[in-house]
Amino acid sequence: MTAAPESASDSADIPGISEAADPVAVQRHTVRVLMSAQVAAGVGIGSMISSGGILIEHLTGSEAVAGLGTTLTTLGAALLSVPLATLSRARGRRAGLGTGWLVAAAGALTVLLAAGADLPPLVLLGMLLIGAGTASNLQSRYAATDLAAPRSRARALSLVVWSTTVGSVLGPNLSGPGAALARVLGVPDAAGPFVFSLVAFCTGAAIVHLRLRPDPLLLAARNAAETSGDAVARARFRTRMSGALRHVSASPSALTGLTALVLGHAVMVSVMTMTPIHLAHHGASLSVVGFTVSLHIAGMYGLSPLVGRLTDRIGRVPVILLGQVVYVAATLLAGTAGSRRWAVTAGLLLLGIGWSCATVAGSTLLSESVDAGHRAEVQGLSDTLMNLVGAAGGALSGGLVAAAGYGGLNAAAAVLVLPVSAAALYFALRKPERH
Repeated sequence: MTAAPESASDSADIPGISEAADPVAVQRHTVRVLMSAQVAAGVGIGSMISSGGILIEHLTGSEAVAGLGTTLTTLGAALLSVPLATLSRARGRRAGLGTGWLVAAAGALTVLLAAGADLPPLVLLGMLLIGAGTASNLQSRYAATDLAAPRSRARALSLVVWSTTVGSVLGPNLSGPGAALARVLGVPDAAGPFVFSLVAFCTGAAIVHLRLRPDPLLLAARNAAETSGDAVARARFRTRMSGALRHVSASPSALTGLTALVLGHAVMVSVMTMTPIHLAHHGASLSVVGFTVSLHIAGMYGLSPLVGRLTDRIGRVPVILLGQVVYVAATLLAGTAGSRRWAVTAGLLLLGIGWSCATVAGSTLLSESVDAGHRAEVQGLSDTLMNLVGAAGGALSGGLVAAAGYGGLNAAAAVLVLPVSAAALYFALRKPERH
């Protein structure tokens, strides 16, 4: 009974949080700061996406090993998501997000040094650490909702997601300048973009450390303790994580949303991982590869507000199914492209749009299908599973290309559309969606 006042007092004493802090004003400031940090950190992720696989293939001479770069980055995001979330809960968003981007910066530096010394294992270690940047990027969207009113929560989240577009689209187009910089540094051309990743991650960490004051999560915890006295719920967070999957399994709608999120992410990661390698094998320059990846990322994030509006207008399940149709078109176009670069580029753009449909609609369906008491751990579970399955898709993609070619990889990815479509149709026919 005495825990709530004590928690309120503790959070009130934290630097950067005053008794007079206005949650509405702080929320507006928080969204602006998060958008700025996402633009910077997005450059860090985008810079290495188009060049990571090419760098690994250059160092190892193996097309199959080339896919490990994206795989390890995705795996790193899965492994570090929960520790960073735990740190955020204990010390605030500044600590959690900032630490993730600093770990990613250390990963980019490791890649640069290892590439110069021709040490592929250390390059792979650096790619694993860069996954912390992906984890922080994903958790930023939740930070945007800490103080948001229910009627504006989706808008705040979508703004932070959309802001990722700027940096993520700019990043891959730095491949050309990165190659020139690499020659000055005496490292392989494909390692040059990691210089921009290093600077970008450090910039994102600096923005949240210096400007994310007061901390939105700590302020939200203080306000919750003052208004409801519910400080015990925060302490139960870790113990409830183990029951998140069981909670999702009990809800057909939540399970449909989670299936769309996880398998849709696997389709996107597996095809995207080997596309830069495929283009390079057909004579595409780093600039062309970077442009293709930029359009893909624009499809993923740039249309998210429009996809969100469509999801609210026609329903969650129809947009999930629309995403599966787009996935089939993307894999068919890219898989049959051969050396036609425009077809590969168009396929990657559609792949990004399909991911946006599956992710926005799937996330919305999942979140609204579980009660508020389980929502946080269910969202954490979805991010972890997305990254784990994505890592598996990336790991298998190199072997599939080596065995069946780029077309075979796209065909295998298209098969994952079937269980998502079956789950969505079953749910729609079993219980029509209501709003």
